[in-house]
Amino acid sequence: MSHERPAAPDFDEIIDRRGTNCSKWDQMEPVYGVSPDEGIAMWVADMDFRPPLCVQRAVEEMAAHGIYGYAASDAVQREAIGWWMDRRHGWRPDASDIFTTHGLVNATGLCVDAYTDPGEGVVLFTPVYHAFARVIRAAGREVVECPLALDHGRYVPDFDAWDAMMTGRERMMILCSPQNPGGRVWGRAELEGWAAFARRHDLVLVSDEIHCDLTMPGVMHRAMPRIEGVADRLVMLTATTKTFNIAGAHIGNVIVSEPKLKARFASRMAALGLSPNSFGLAMATAAMSPEGVEWLEALRGYLDGNRRLFEEGVAQIPGVRPMPLESTYLEWVDFSDTGMTREEVLRRIEGDAKIAVNHGTSFGRGGESYQRFNIATPRARVAEAVARLQSAFSDLQ
Repeated sequence: MSHERPAAPDFDEIIDRRGTNCSKWDQMEPVYGVSPDEGIAMWVADMDFRPPLCVQRAVEEMAAHGIYGYAASDAVQREAIGWWMDRRHGWRPDASDIFTTHGLVNATGLCVDAYTDPGEGVVLFTPVYHAFARVIRAAGREVVECPLALDHGRYVPDFDAWDAMMTGRERMMILCSPQNPGGRVWGRAELEGWAAFARRHDLVLVSDEIHCDLTMPGVMHRAMPRIEGVADRLVMLTATTKTFNIAGAHIGNVIVSEPKLKARFASRMAALGLSPNSFGLAMATAAMSPEGVEWLEALRGYLDGNRRLFEEGVAQIPGVRPMPLESTYLEWVDFSDTGMTREEVLRRIEGDAKIAVNHGTSFGRGGESYQRFNIATPRARVAEAVARLQSAFSDLQ
């Protein structure tokens, strides 16, 4: 099969995902009452873009072979992860420290199961990705919400306040780095602060870094393993799924080097009989390549353009403030200064503008006045969404 240099990705192409069993588009009417025929899906965190051609080739080669048996090993993928982390983040994990899971929500559940007991507390820094709390509560653990502070419209840690909230029942904390939904990329001093917080309260520190490759141009993510004094309690979660838009492959990784933590995680994996999906392995391994790097750089530039268009347009609506996006493709927008109730804001967004968005309340304490918008879609759709929002709130102009 020819491996000629692929053409530049066309992120402006409108790809119709309706009727393809697509959660983002086919579930927007049942969930929000917004018809996919006239609405814009800006909720589920996947992209409306095709992945790199190298990923498509990997799937086509498997399909051409025509036999879909068990994968022999995930060793090639683990080596690719080492190459990727070394090249992109200046840190190379040992291949033996990498576990392959069925995505990072699954990885989160495994961590809760491995490192805590029923009734114990798991600390979240809210507002934060909604699946964390869902998994923790379903496992019979207590969600301990530590609200992030705001400083000039950006989230910052508030360790003094959080120290006072700890009771001694907490066993684990989950750090979202970069932060979802706020899009913050934490600085070195902030990460050192979280490491110190985990030490003070003897917590296992689970660092979810699924968005680490999706920083805006000029913004640098710091991998938590590069922070001193945390290796004895660190569990890192990574994935290719957000970076390359292959979330349906349901593949992610848990990286843990401390022997006791590693053994406990391996035990839970074995007890549940988990093994990798062969399609996911092939897709993820193909993506972590020079061709994948080239595609990613083009994507980051495109998302930055979408970011500017969205933030500048939405900021023109009086009382509406988008949080400056440093990473992810998820815009976190505060409607509190409109003076409207949450119900009225959503009526205008979903009823008038016909845009399906994630409700801020689902992200925990601090998210009540916010809504989350996914801008990983062709720019024409972003422009249309901005125009619809400006029209829906035109009486505030």
